[in-house]
Amino acid sequence: MAFKYLSNIPLDEARSQFLSVLKAEGLTSETEIIKTVDANHRVAATAVYAHISAPHYNSCAMDGIALNASLTFGATDTRPVTLQQDQFHWVNTGDPLPTKCDAVVMVEDVIEGEGGEIQLFIAAVPWQHIRQIGEDIAQGDMIFPSYTEITPAIQGAMLAAGALELEVIKKPVVAVIPSGNELVFPQEKPGEGDIIEFNSTIIKGMLEDWGCEPVVYPIVRDEPGLVIEALRKAATECDFVLLNAGSSAGTKDFSVGAVAEIGEVILHGVAIRPGKPVVLGIAKRGPKVIPLVGLPGYPVSAILVMEELVRPAINLLLKKSGEEKALTEATVSRRLTSSLKYLEFIRARIGNVNGKLVAVPLNRGAGVVSSIVKADGIIEVPQNAEGFEAGEKVPVSLVRKMENINRTLIITGSHDPLIDELIDLMKIKWPDSQVASSHVGSLGGLMALKRGESHLGGTHLMDEETGEYNRSYVKRYFPDGGVTLISAVFRSQGLIIARDNPLGVESIADLTRAEYVNRQKGSGTRILLDYMLEKNGLEPNKIKGYEREEITHTAVAAAVASGTADAGMGILAAAKIYDLGFIPLIWEQYDLLVGEKTLEHPEFIHLLEVLKSAEFAQRLEKLGGYQLNNPGEVIL
Repeated sequence: MAFKYLSNIPLDEARSQFLSVLKAEGLTSETEIIKTVDANHRVAATAVYAHISAPHYNSCAMDGIALNASLTFGATDTRPVTLQQDQFHWVNTGDPLPTKCDAVVMVEDVIEGEGGEIQLFIAAVPWQHIRQIGEDIAQGDMIFPSYTEITPAIQGAMLAAGALELEVIKKPVVAVIPSGNELVFPQEKPGEGDIIEFNSTIIKGMLEDWGCEPVVYPIVRDEPGLVIEALRKAATECDFVLLNAGSSAGTKDFSVGAVAEIGEVILHGVAIRPGKPVVLGIAKRGPKVIPLVGLPGYPVSAILVMEELVRPAINLLLKKSGEEKALTEATVSRRLTSSLKYLEFIRARIGNVNGKLVAVPLNRGAGVVSSIVKADGIIEVPQNAEGFEAGEKVPVSLVRKMENINRTLIITGSHDPLIDELIDLMKIKWPDSQVASSHVGSLGGLMALKRGESHLGGTHLMDEETGEYNRSYVKRYFPDGGVTLISAVFRSQGLIIARDNPLGVESIADLTRAEYVNRQKGSGTRILLDYMLEKNGLEPNKIKGYEREEITHTAVAAAVASGTADAGMGILAAAKIYDLGFIPLIWEQYDLLVGEKTLEHPEFIHLLEVLKSAEFAQRLEKLGGYQLNNPGEVIL
């Protein structure tokens, strides 16, 4: 089958072509017989019929007495019927109906006399409070048709109807082959250049969720012969093969050649971003068709291809229908530009801020696995579209339930580990709490609040004229009010340096002979640095690395720890995490700026309680570099 190297086929067309080839080539599923009690979430291969009726005997449906209803005819409130002991039977729910009885009277309607006789003030109706044979399921009835996914309720119905076994679609055995010279198994201290192989764990988990039996093979080196050998071995042992990495067009990308060597390439390259360099193919094992997919190496790309192209093929094997995407519409918080060449998938945080559904795009990088963890939904920018403008309503497919999104407290502002500690303590005390935080800097947090895109944010903006924190900025950006400034902590800001300080950095003035790593524009730390540079008569262009930006204190510390920077401004807590040196420069005020309507938000009330707690104080002491500053007190 001919294919175009690194083609740019639209996603819908690529999916349709792949599935059409699989069907045309005779993709089949194997079946097996299993016990009904083990069948939860399996797919039935054939219709299942009742072996016995349910119930299989006439059953008393209430506690009380069983009798012949004709004995009670004429009973009224003023003329009760009296029955002797030999005219009725005491029964419990589920008991077989005694012979010659056709009704059950509830115990609460029975008046018992001293001699064992009873009185009834209401006449019984034939077959009242009796479950007749086959009332639920009659022997021979079809309980459900072929290709039904078994649920716990269906299991119960089958067991009640005597169907103790059934034929199900066998779980497809799916091979996952990680490849790459740089890959190493997960470990705490990988060497420089080592890439921890975690894609297979993500892929394995997705396959298990979809009803497959994944088999992760050993890491294969980037050598064509080894890749072909691994692919051939997996194709002889499994029903479906996924080769991870090596699907692009680089010098070490051998997936497409390996697929062509042992089978056929259906296509190579789909017009999506991320995920473009996917390889779709098939191999044969006798009459059996084995789908082959070369996944991109970046985790976000691999996950997207799994969801959009692999899952439909798995559903074809399992005889399952595809799940509808949960779609909604949200206002995008910033401008999204896009290439005209691809259908682009952008993960986003979704929040309901005072009745307005807001989508905050996350980092687009195909290797940014944290964006998968944080995402609430996915914005799809269509092929041949230039993107979306800030404030525009965009379609979003949800990956979290809307009920949870509507409850989520959105924190957007300055980064500080204390926010994560607050969220963790909230989760411990209220396990169903929903909080999402993102780091955009103090000014970014103010603007997000002003645009109605967040509930609150951390801020530490120093007024260069007065040295006062936050107040002047709040008054400037919110002249008509609508927000509340709440006190939190003082924290130690300074220079994060290598532990042994080989350059002898002691002050801001020494940064002129160091490789610096900066924070992003708009962050309180960046504003503080610029203030101190001006105070010391230093021009930013004299600081090597001034233009290099990171968005968190821990990212700055990581750069210093890796040796790619000599110094960066940050908080003591970040330096301690990486066991680095620290030169304290200032105790700064870190507050929370909260939207006025948020003060009544249930999750914010929880956050405020935790902010004032002894447990939070203990967490801060352990982090280091903090002093409580009347937490929860209203400043402005």
